[in-house]
Amino acid sequence: MPIFFVDNHVGKPGAPCTHWQLLKGRCEYLLRLLGLQVKNVGIVFVGDNEMQEYNRQYRHQDKPTNVLAFPASFPGEIADELSDLGDIFISVDTALREAKGAHCTLHERLTRLIIHGVLHLAGWDHERSEEEALRMWDEEQCLFQKLIEKKERKMPQLAINVDHVATVRQARGTVEPDPVLAAGICELAGAQGIVVHLREDRRHIQDRDVLLLRETVKTKLNLEMAVADAIVQFAMKIKPDMVTLVPEKRQELTTEGGLDVVKNQKKIGKVISKMKAAGIPVSLFIDADAVQIEAAAEVGATFVELHTGRYCDALSEQVQDSEFLLIQNSVELALESGLRVNAGHGLDYRNAARIADLVGIEELSIGHAIISRAVFVGLDQAVREMLQLIRQAA
Repeated sequence: MPIFFVDNHVGKPGAPCTHWQLLKGRCEYLLRLLGLQVKNVGIVFVGDNEMQEYNRQYRHQDKPTNVLAFPASFPGEIADELSDLGDIFISVDTALREAKGAHCTLHERLTRLIIHGVLHLAGWDHERSEEEALRMWDEEQCLFQKLIEKKERKMPQLAINVDHVATVRQARGTVEPDPVLAAGICELAGAQGIVVHLREDRRHIQDRDVLLLRETVKTKLNLEMAVADAIVQFAMKIKPDMVTLVPEKRQELTTEGGLDVVKNQKKIGKVISKMKAAGIPVSLFIDADAVQIEAAAEVGATFVELHTGRYCDALSEQVQDSEFLLIQNSVELALESGLRVNAGHGLDYRNAARIADLVGIEELSIGHAIISRAVFVGLDQAVREMLQLIRQAA
């Protein structure tokens, strides 16, 4: 079922959706649901000015609209089995305004407009009668629900932060337990990545640990770090598989809140440029906030890691649901901006599954919960239990 995406929109950079696979997957599934999987569909993204021209020419209305559908065959004409179904034109400018008004993501609004356009191509017409308009509305809601419930991605990977192993070691000033050995056990148990935070005060992870991990980690080494010159130089020397820039305060027990990319855009941008020149992708640890996501895209980050702390620490189901929705919308906003998405902070055996179920998240970073669980069941078992939870969710 060839689906052709054409982006003629010349508005905001990154719009309408640089993460084509999400929309393409939903379009393919939509056509299967309607029994139209053998049809060809063209979807063209335009701006308001171009849409106004089409609307004036074909509907005699001199104003932009959100979506126009142009069937490949005329009413009553029998099309060949493999013929084109038609083309759908969508104004991204109008869709953006409607998304803001409806308090939803652009991706959700585009999905709804594609559903509306495909139904028109399939012969539905809400302008024929009020009764058909109601039936078409009900069908749109039903199809949208089926699309968002469909799993469109692989299981997110599990990256384990071994900082707390080093914390226990440093408490006694000895050599045990060794976070390097812990990382090896985590990988053997199925973890797909190892995370360490090299703090400026070296309160847990030491330079020696990172150097040895760079030589021994077989999956992926993610170095969390502040925007500090000495740490930046160290990272460029050892070349981890990726770095995650995080805020850092001497008095905090663990990282509190996300990085303020907006206020530190120039400094962060310089670090990202240096890392890219060294071939190291950069992730920014940020709150689930649209302004920070936009800033992360502007400075050239490859990933964002969404801070899940407020969701994990919520004291009521209502607050947790609200925080979850914010994370869900932020995932889509990040993908729309061309960013890849990870998530972490505070995730444990009770709350991680819901985040793992979100479409678009590539990796969950979990440390404290797994190391704490390991005290009772062993590190290998603690890792396997978390992996099982993620598999069941995804």
